[in-house]
Amino acid sequence: MGHMPVFRNRTVLDITRGIKAFLSLEVGVVRGQAPLSHKAPPPKEQPPKDALQAPEKKERPDVGPGVGSGVGPGIDPSNMVWIFGTGRSGSTWLMRMMAEMPKSAGWDEPKVGRLFGNFYANANPGELKSRNFILGEPLKEGWVPLIRHFVLGAARNFRPGFGRDSYLIVKEPNASAGASLLMEALPESRMIFLLRDPRDVVASAVDAMQEDSWLYQRRAQGDKKPSFADAGPASAARRRAKIYVKDINDAKKAFEAHKGPKVLVRYEDLRADTIATMRRIYSELGIPVEEEALIRVVEKHAWENIPEEQKGSGKFTRKATPGGWKEDLTPEQVEIIEKFTRPLIEEYYDYRS
Repeated sequence: MGHMPVFRNRTVLDITRGIKAFLSLEVGVVRGQAPLSHKAPPPKEQPPKDALQAPEKKERPDVGPGVGSGVGPGIDPSNMVWIFGTGRSGSTWLMRMMAEMPKSAGWDEPKVGRLFGNFYANANPGELKSRNFILGEPLKEGWVPLIRHFVLGAARNFRPGFGRDSYLIVKEPNASAGASLLMEALPESRMIFLLRDPRDVVASAVDAMQEDSWLYQRRAQGDKKPSFADAGPASAARRRAKIYVKDINDAKKAFEAHKGPKVLVRYEDLRADTIATMRRIYSELGIPVEEEALIRVVEKHAWENIPEEQKGSGKFTRKATPGGWKEDLTPEQVEIIEKFTRPLIEEYYDYRS
Protein backbone atom coordinates (compact mmCIF):
# COMPACT_ATOMS: atom_id res chain seq x y z
CA MET A 1 0.00 0.00 0.00
CA GLY A 2 1.48 3.35 -0.99
CA HIS A 3 2.18 6.29 1.22
CA MET A 4 -0.73 8.50 2.07
CA PRO A 5 -0.21 11.98 0.70
CA VAL A 6 0.98 14.72 2.92
CA PHE A 7 -0.58 18.08 2.28
CA ARG A 8 1.52 21.11 2.95
CA ASN A 9 0.19 24.62 3.14
CA ARG A 10 2.09 27.83 3.82
CA THR A 11 -0.11 30.57 5.14
CA VAL A 12 0.91 34.19 5.48
CA LEU A 13 -0.67 36.02 8.39
CA ASP A 14 -0.61 39.80 8.28
CA ILE A 15 -0.30 40.57 12.00
CA THR A 16 0.24 44.30 11.81
CA ARG A 17 1.62 46.85 9.43
CA GLY A 18 5.00 45.75 8.11
CA ILE A 19 5.05 42.51 10.11
CA LYS A 20 4.05 39.11 8.68
CA ALA A 21 4.08 35.63 10.20
CA PHE A 22 4.52 32.45 8.17
CA LEU A 23 2.61 29.38 9.33
CA SER A 24 3.43 25.99 7.78
CA LEU A 25 0.84 23.24 8.10
CA GLU A 26 1.34 19.55 7.31
CA VAL A 27 -1.53 17.09 7.30
CA GLY A 28 -1.31 13.39 6.50
CA VAL A 29 -0.03 10.01 7.57
CA VAL A 30 3.07 8.24 6.39
CA ARG A 31 3.19 4.48 6.67
CA GLY A 32 5.28 3.30 9.56
CA GLN A 33 6.30 6.71 10.83
CA ALA A 34 5.05 9.84 12.50
CA PRO A 35 4.27 13.01 10.59
CA LEU A 36 7.26 14.54 8.86
CA SER A 37 8.04 17.34 11.27
CA HIS A 38 7.07 19.55 14.23
CA LYS A 39 7.26 16.96 16.93
CA ALA A 40 5.98 18.10 20.30
CA PRO A 41 8.86 18.63 22.75
CA PRO A 42 9.11 16.20 25.62
CA PRO A 43 7.58 17.45 28.88
CA LYS A 44 9.97 19.36 31.10
CA GLU A 45 11.14 17.65 34.21
CA GLN A 46 9.35 19.15 37.17
CA PRO A 47 11.62 20.63 39.83
CA PRO A 48 11.45 19.27 43.33
CA LYS A 49 8.64 20.72 45.39
CA ASP A 50 11.02 22.62 47.64
CA ALA A 51 12.54 24.37 44.63
CA LEU A 52 9.20 26.01 43.83
CA GLN A 53 9.42 28.12 46.94
CA ALA A 54 10.54 31.71 46.39
CA PRO A 55 14.18 32.34 47.38
CA GLU A 56 14.76 34.23 50.55
CA LYS A 57 14.95 37.98 49.92
CA LYS A 58 18.10 39.71 51.03
CA GLU A 59 17.71 43.46 51.41
CA ARG A 60 20.65 45.81 51.52
CA PRO A 61 21.11 47.55 54.83
CA ASP A 62 19.10 50.77 55.13
CA VAL A 63 18.03 50.73 51.48
CA GLY A 64 15.00 48.85 50.19
CA PRO A 65 15.26 46.18 47.50
CA GLY A 66 15.92 47.49 44.02
CA VAL A 67 16.75 50.99 45.22
CA GLY A 68 19.94 52.58 43.96
CA SER A 69 22.65 51.20 41.77
CA GLY A 70 25.73 52.61 43.42
CA VAL A 71 28.72 50.62 44.51
CA GLY A 72 29.42 49.89 48.12
CA PRO A 73 27.27 49.48 51.22
CA GLY A 74 25.59 52.87 50.95
CA ILE A 75 25.53 55.97 53.10
CA ASP A 76 24.93 55.64 56.82
CA PRO A 77 21.82 57.75 57.53
CA SER A 78 23.25 58.75 60.90
CA ASN A 79 26.09 60.42 59.00
CA MET A 80 23.79 62.62 56.95
CA VAL A 81 23.78 66.23 58.18
CA TRP A 82 20.77 68.25 57.00
CA ILE A 83 20.83 72.06 56.88
CA PHE A 84 17.33 73.55 57.00
CA GLY A 85 16.19 77.15 57.33
CA THR A 86 15.63 79.57 54.47
CA GLY A 87 17.53 80.83 51.46
CA ARG A 88 20.08 83.67 51.68
CA SER A 89 21.00 82.69 55.24
CA GLY A 90 24.61 81.55 54.79
CA SER A 91 23.78 77.90 54.13
CA THR A 92 26.10 77.65 51.12
CA TRP A 93 29.00 79.01 53.14
CA LEU A 94 28.33 76.59 56.00
CA MET A 95 27.92 73.60 53.68
CA ARG A 96 31.15 74.34 51.82
CA MET A 97 33.14 74.54 55.03
CA MET A 98 31.71 71.32 56.42
CA ALA A 99 32.02 69.50 53.08
CA GLU A 100 35.77 70.18 52.96
CA MET A 101 36.42 68.58 56.30
CA PRO A 102 38.03 65.09 56.21
CA LYS A 103 35.72 62.26 55.08
CA SER A 104 32.98 64.73 54.14
CA ALA A 105 31.14 65.81 51.01
CA GLY A 106 28.32 68.21 50.20
CA TRP A 107 24.98 67.72 48.49
CA ASP A 108 23.84 71.14 47.26
CA GLU A 109 20.03 71.39 47.34
CA PRO A 110 18.71 68.05 46.08
CA LYS A 111 15.27 69.54 46.86
CA VAL A 112 13.96 66.22 48.09
CA GLY A 113 12.24 68.19 50.85
CA ARG A 114 10.35 70.13 48.22
CA LEU A 115 9.44 66.91 46.37
CA PHE A 116 7.59 65.45 49.34
CA GLY A 117 7.00 68.47 51.56
CA ASN A 118 5.25 70.77 49.11
CA PHE A 119 3.02 67.97 47.85
CA TYR A 120 2.11 67.01 51.41
CA ALA A 121 1.60 70.61 52.56
CA ASN A 122 -0.67 71.41 49.59
CA ALA A 123 -3.01 68.49 50.29
CA ASN A 124 -6.37 69.42 51.75
CA PRO A 125 -7.52 68.00 55.11
CA GLY A 126 -9.86 65.54 53.41
CA GLU A 127 -7.03 64.09 51.36
CA LEU A 128 -4.76 63.75 54.37
CA LYS A 129 -7.42 61.71 56.17
CA SER A 130 -8.05 59.47 53.18
CA ARG A 131 -6.58 56.02 52.60
CA ASN A 132 -6.74 56.72 48.88
CA PHE A 133 -4.30 59.65 49.06
CA ILE A 134 -0.74 58.47 48.45
CA LEU A 135 0.47 60.31 51.58
CA GLY A 136 -2.69 59.83 53.60
CA GLU A 137 -2.32 59.75 57.37
CA PRO A 138 -4.01 56.31 57.72
CA LEU A 139 -1.19 54.80 55.66
CA LYS A 140 1.66 56.83 57.13
CA GLU A 141 3.40 53.85 58.72
CA GLY A 142 3.75 52.41 55.23
CA TRP A 143 4.96 55.43 53.24
CA VAL A 144 7.35 57.07 55.70
CA PRO A 145 9.80 54.13 55.35
CA LEU A 146 9.50 54.51 51.57
CA ILE A 147 10.69 58.12 51.82
CA ARG A 148 13.66 56.78 53.76
CA HIS A 149 14.42 54.21 51.05
CA PHE A 150 14.04 56.85 48.33
CA VAL A 151 16.41 59.33 49.99
CA LEU A 152 19.07 56.76 50.85
CA GLY A 153 18.89 55.24 47.39
CA ALA A 154 19.25 58.65 45.78
CA ALA A 155 22.15 59.52 48.08
CA ARG A 156 23.81 56.23 47.19
CA ASN A 157 23.53 57.03 43.50
CA PHE A 158 24.77 60.58 44.08
CA ARG A 159 27.89 59.38 45.94
CA PRO A 160 28.58 55.80 44.79
CA GLY A 161 31.21 54.13 46.92
CA PHE A 162 30.83 56.75 49.67
CA GLY A 163 32.17 55.26 52.89
CA ARG A 164 29.75 54.57 55.70
CA ASP A 165 32.09 56.38 58.05
CA SER A 166 31.91 59.56 55.92
CA TYR A 167 29.57 62.51 56.36
CA LEU A 168 27.21 63.86 53.72
CA ILE A 169 26.28 67.51 54.30
CA VAL A 170 22.88 68.14 52.71
CA LYS A 171 21.99 71.78 52.11
CA GLU A 172 18.18 72.12 51.91
CA PRO A 173 17.16 75.63 53.10
CA ASN A 174 14.74 76.17 50.21
CA ALA A 175 13.06 72.81 50.81
CA SER A 176 12.31 73.15 54.52
CA ALA A 177 8.67 72.31 53.78
CA GLY A 178 9.73 68.67 53.87
CA ALA A 179 11.99 68.91 56.91
CA SER A 180 9.52 67.20 59.25
CA LEU A 181 8.89 64.29 56.88
CA LEU A 182 12.59 63.80 56.19
CA MET A 183 13.57 63.88 59.85
CA GLU A 184 10.76 61.47 60.69
CA ALA A 185 11.95 59.11 57.97
CA LEU A 186 15.60 59.50 59.03
CA PRO A 187 15.42 59.93 62.83
CA GLU A 188 19.10 59.15 63.34
CA SER A 189 20.26 61.84 60.92
CA ARG A 190 21.80 65.05 62.23
CA MET A 191 20.10 68.40 61.73
CA ILE A 192 21.25 72.00 61.62
CA PHE A 193 18.58 74.68 62.02
CA LEU A 194 20.21 77.75 60.47
CA LEU A 195 18.75 81.17 61.27
CA ARG A 196 19.42 84.66 60.01
CA ASP A 197 17.73 87.97 60.81
CA PRO A 198 14.76 88.15 58.44
CA ARG A 199 15.51 91.76 57.57
CA ASP A 200 18.96 90.80 56.28
CA VAL A 201 17.50 87.77 54.48
CA VAL A 202 14.91 89.89 52.67
CA ALA A 203 17.50 92.58 51.85
CA SER A 204 19.74 89.93 50.28
CA ALA A 205 16.84 88.32 48.41
CA VAL A 206 15.59 91.63 47.03
CA ASP A 207 19.11 92.45 45.82
CA ALA A 208 19.25 89.09 44.04
CA MET A 209 16.01 89.92 42.23
CA GLN A 210 17.34 93.11 40.67
CA GLU A 211 18.10 93.11 36.97
CA ASP A 212 21.69 92.06 36.19
CA SER A 213 21.99 90.26 39.53
CA TRP A 214 23.22 86.66 39.72
CA LEU A 215 19.76 85.17 40.29
CA TYR A 216 18.02 87.30 37.70
CA GLN A 217 20.58 86.32 35.07
CA ARG A 218 20.44 82.65 36.01
CA ARG A 219 16.68 82.51 35.60
CA ALA A 220 16.64 84.70 32.52
CA GLN A 221 18.74 82.06 30.72
CA GLY A 222 15.77 79.76 31.05
CA ASP A 223 13.25 82.48 30.18
CA LYS A 224 12.09 82.55 33.76
CA LYS A 225 12.35 85.76 35.75
CA PRO A 226 12.47 85.72 39.52
CA SER A 227 8.90 85.54 40.80
CA PHE A 228 8.80 89.11 42.05
CA ALA A 229 11.58 90.76 40.06
CA ASP A 230 9.25 93.37 38.64
CA ALA A 231 7.32 93.96 41.85
CA GLY A 232 7.68 97.20 43.71
CA PRO A 233 9.92 97.46 46.79
CA ALA A 234 7.02 97.02 49.21
CA SER A 235 5.52 94.06 47.37
CA ALA A 236 8.90 92.34 47.05
CA ALA A 237 9.55 92.74 50.78
CA ARG A 238 6.09 91.42 51.67
CA ARG A 239 6.32 88.33 49.50
CA ARG A 240 9.82 87.40 50.64
CA ALA A 241 8.93 87.95 54.30
CA LYS A 242 6.04 85.48 53.94
CA ILE A 243 8.41 82.91 52.44
CA TYR A 244 10.78 83.45 55.35
CA VAL A 245 8.05 82.85 57.94
CA LYS A 246 6.91 79.63 56.30
CA ASP A 247 10.44 78.28 55.82
CA ILE A 248 11.56 79.04 59.36
CA ASN A 249 8.39 77.71 60.97
CA ASP A 250 8.68 74.50 58.94
CA ALA A 251 12.31 74.06 59.95
CA LYS A 252 11.53 74.95 63.56
CA LYS A 253 8.77 72.35 63.74
CA ALA A 254 11.11 69.65 62.45
CA PHE A 255 13.91 70.77 64.79
CA GLU A 256 11.72 70.64 67.88
CA ALA A 257 10.40 67.18 67.02
CA HIS A 258 13.73 65.66 66.00
CA LYS A 259 15.18 63.26 68.56
CA GLY A 260 18.54 62.79 66.86
CA PRO A 261 21.62 65.02 67.10
CA LYS A 262 20.78 68.63 66.27
CA VAL A 263 22.01 72.18 66.67
CA LEU A 264 20.56 75.65 66.23
CA VAL A 265 22.95 78.09 64.57
CA ARG A 266 22.52 81.80 64.00
CA TYR A 267 24.29 83.23 60.99
CA GLU A 268 25.31 86.22 63.06
CA ASP A 269 27.22 83.99 65.51
CA LEU A 270 28.87 82.14 62.63
CA ARG A 271 30.12 85.45 61.24
CA ALA A 272 31.20 86.88 64.60
CA ASP A 273 33.33 83.88 65.63
CA THR A 274 33.41 81.25 62.92
CA ILE A 275 35.91 78.92 64.58
CA ALA A 276 34.08 78.82 67.92
CA THR A 277 30.68 78.36 66.26
CA MET A 278 31.98 75.56 64.05
CA ARG A 279 33.43 73.81 67.09
CA ARG A 280 30.04 74.04 68.77
CA ILE A 281 28.28 72.66 65.69
CA TYR A 282 30.51 69.60 65.58
CA SER A 283 30.32 69.11 69.34
CA GLU A 284 26.51 69.21 69.50
CA LEU A 285 26.19 66.99 66.45
CA GLY A 286 28.61 64.49 68.00
CA ILE A 287 31.03 64.53 65.06
CA PRO A 288 34.78 64.30 65.80
CA VAL A 289 36.68 67.26 64.42
CA GLU A 290 40.36 67.89 63.73
CA GLU A 291 41.34 71.35 64.93
CA GLU A 292 43.96 71.92 62.23
CA ALA A 293 41.57 70.91 59.48
CA LEU A 294 38.85 73.13 60.93
CA ILE A 295 41.12 76.18 61.05
CA ARG A 296 42.34 75.56 57.50
CA VAL A 297 38.80 75.28 56.11
CA VAL A 298 37.52 78.34 57.95
CA GLU A 299 40.42 80.47 56.75
CA LYS A 300 39.95 79.31 53.16
CA HIS A 301 36.30 80.33 53.12
CA ALA A 302 36.65 83.55 55.12
CA TRP A 303 34.95 86.60 53.63
CA GLU A 304 38.28 88.38 53.47
CA ASN A 305 39.74 85.67 51.23
CA ILE A 306 37.00 85.87 48.60
CA PRO A 307 38.22 87.78 45.52
CA GLU A 308 36.73 91.26 45.32
CA GLU A 309 35.24 90.65 41.87
CA GLN A 310 33.22 87.75 43.28
CA LYS A 311 31.39 89.67 46.00
CA GLY A 312 29.24 92.75 46.35
CA SER A 313 25.83 93.95 45.24
CA GLY A 314 24.29 91.73 42.60
CA LYS A 315 26.73 88.87 43.35
CA PHE A 316 25.92 85.54 45.00
CA THR A 317 28.27 86.47 47.84
CA ARG A 318 26.91 89.91 48.56
CA LYS A 319 27.64 91.55 51.88
CA ALA A 320 27.99 89.17 54.85
CA THR A 321 27.32 92.05 57.24
CA PRO A 322 24.80 91.36 60.02
CA GLY A 323 22.57 94.39 60.39
CA GLY A 324 23.29 95.55 56.86
CA TRP A 325 19.55 95.78 56.30
CA LYS A 326 19.59 99.18 57.98
CA GLU A 327 21.38 100.55 54.92
CA ASP A 328 19.62 98.40 52.33
CA LEU A 329 15.93 98.63 53.16
CA THR A 330 13.51 101.54 53.15
CA PRO A 331 11.55 102.30 56.33
CA GLU A 332 8.43 100.99 54.57
CA GLN A 333 10.13 97.68 53.77
CA VAL A 334 11.38 97.32 57.34
CA GLU A 335 7.89 97.92 58.70
CA ILE A 336 6.40 95.32 56.35
CA ILE A 337 9.02 92.69 57.17
CA GLU A 338 8.70 93.19 60.91
CA LYS A 339 4.92 92.96 60.68
CA PHE A 340 5.19 89.37 59.43
CA THR A 341 8.32 88.21 61.21
CA ARG A 342 8.17 89.97 64.57
CA PRO A 343 7.40 86.81 66.63
CA LEU A 344 10.47 85.08 65.18
CA ILE A 345 12.66 88.16 65.65
CA GLU A 346 11.57 88.43 69.27
CA GLU A 347 12.27 84.73 69.85
CA TYR A 348 15.73 84.62 68.33
CA TYR A 349 16.94 88.23 68.21
CA ASP A 350 16.73 91.57 69.94
CA TYR A 351 13.74 93.06 68.15
CA ARG A 352 15.08 96.62 68.17
CA SER A 353 18.73 95.83 67.40
